[in-house]
Amino acid sequence: MGTELSGIPSASVPEPVRLDAVELSWSIRQRELSCVQVAEAFLTQIDRFNPLVNALVSRADEQDVLAQARARDDELDRGEHAGWMHGFPIAVKDLSDAAGFPTTQGFQRSGDATEDALFVRRMKEAGAIVVGKTNVPEFGLGSHTFNSLFGTTTNPYDQTRTAGGSSGGAAAALAMRMLPVADGSDFMGSLRNPAAFCNVLSLRPGFGRIPAPGFLSDPSVPGPMARTVRDLAMLLSTMAGPDERSPLSMPQDPELFTGAPQRDVSGLRIGWIGDFDGYLATEPGVLDLCRDAAGLFESLGCVVEPVPRLPVERAWETFLLWRRWMVGEKLHEVYRSPTARDRMKPEARFEVEGYLELTVHDIAAARAGRDEWRGRVSDLFDRYDFLLAPSAQVFPFDAELRWPAEIDGRPMDTYHRWMETTAPWTLSGHPVLNLPAGFHDSGLPTGVQLIGPGHGEWSLLQLGHAYEQASDWVHTVLPPPLT
Repeated sequence: MGTELSGIPSASVPEPVRLDAVELSWSIRQRELSCVQVAEAFLTQIDRFNPLVNALVSRADEQDVLAQARARDDELDRGEHAGWMHGFPIAVKDLSDAAGFPTTQGFQRSGDATEDALFVRRMKEAGAIVVGKTNVPEFGLGSHTFNSLFGTTTNPYDQTRTAGGSSGGAAAALAMRMLPVADGSDFMGSLRNPAAFCNVLSLRPGFGRIPAPGFLSDPSVPGPMARTVRDLAMLLSTMAGPDERSPLSMPQDPELFTGAPQRDVSGLRIGWIGDFDGYLATEPGVLDLCRDAAGLFESLGCVVEPVPRLPVERAWETFLLWRRWMVGEKLHEVYRSPTARDRMKPEARFEVEGYLELTVHDIAAARAGRDEWRGRVSDLFDRYDFLLAPSAQVFPFDAELRWPAEIDGRPMDTYHRWMETTAPWTLSGHPVLNLPAGFHDSGLPTGVQLIGPGHGEWSLLQLGHAYEQASDWVHTVLPPPLT
């Protein structure tokens, strides 16, 4: 499978990193590439380009990675094939545990994890080799990846700009061809925003698609990131699937996502959300590119119509309650230590202090508001097959900023108000696919959110595949360092 990505000189980029993940998997299975060759190529790519963007942290010892790759080759010699990720180098988002690596959450160095998160174990069982972690903001808060431990992850298309977050390290590593696929997680756009900022794809699954412990559907969910829809679907097939320890996990067989994503999309009805009739502030140029994406869906035969105004103000207030509740629940013990509290960034203290003021009535209001909003969004799917909205309200901003204090002259009243476009779909729990939407005249990318019905990840991926075949921004416009 010696295909090349246009724009990458073959003399300067090792062959395996030019392949999409499904192509790479096939090449390894057919023994066209050895696992050692693949490991060496990606390690070379990381050495060369990670200093530009600072996407990967806590890297594994190179000789240990190569030893694992040789073991994968030995397995193939014996006719043993672990799965589609056999020999893949991966790096786990630094909010999740990978055995043998620290989970710092961008805040504090600690001992290495002794166990893998469930989805990490599944990737390793499918043959993947962990080569490090991907950088995150402190505690994953704020869609801008910087912290005092590892510094700032910058944008592959302009190293003076942010890569977004909290899966910013994962998105930047994918765009720079340092990883074939990546995991991420998403509470308030942490899969969607960095993918839009880095011109790659991501999927925020619906609740229960990827199992998580507990009896409460935490708005934060793990999900896959990739450079193609097919790669995204394959990684989802590995991460998803029921687990006895996850009482809310979906029983559906994840093998569904390994099929061919082609389908006839003509006649599908898409509701255009846009900026909620001017409610959301957006940087000039963002909506233009998103409307162009809507036009591309129309060229595929879809019917795109504006959605009547929704009561999104109430949804935002409900979202804030959930945000304080869930983030505060995780961080209040850290906050109780005066030493740790003094080191926490203001955004983390803001969330915990809001949590400490919550009452049982606030919790009841959060649950009722979430049910109400889910009902309103679900009603839209009686009329539309999918919904379409911007993935970000701004283009990648100056990496020296903490967060945008205003958008097009409109002040932002919290550290996360500038990414409100993602919050309604987190709250509703519907699956959301980020698709690249093109580039501003400045050379900076953005994306669109394609929102699907409940349990509709496969139909989302099918429509996303049709869009990808007509646009393919990922392979058409490469990060300047790669050209």
